[in-house]
Amino acid sequence: MKNSFSSLSDLAGAFGRDPQASDNINSPSEQKMTSDNSLVYSTESGRIKQEKSTQSIGPSDGFAKVRRETKGRKGKGVITISGLGIDAKALKELAKKLKKTCGTGGSVVGEVIEVQGDKRDQIKQVLESNGFKVKFVGG
Repeated sequence: MKNSFSSLSDLAGAFGRDPQASDNINSPSEQKMTSDNSLVYSTESGRIKQEKSTQSIGPSDGFAKVRRETKGRKGKGVITISGLGIDAKALKELAKKLKKTCGTGGSVVGEVIEVQGDKRDQIKQVLESNGFKVKFVGG
């Protein structure tokens, strides 16, 4: 039984399949692209850009909580500001303004602004001028 098949549709017909139905099936690379969200590059379409997930903004009770922390920082004091309820871009802008006013360094970690040193009074003035109610938390 030596049959030569000239196309895939001939082969599908030999196994009792409808050749038109096999054309509707996506190619394996298209199936992988739709099912695998971690795909970065495909030889057919090149680099694949992932959709950026939007981070949810934490709930705010209307108070900016200002706390002085030294734990885990080798005794160095850091002021943390949390509970602001603003998006990441506005949080970075506010952190930049606070660091510039205090003349110190700092960073944004998650939804918390950290400012080096003990400048609670200056931070309170800046936050109140930006429309936040300030509450000192802790010692």
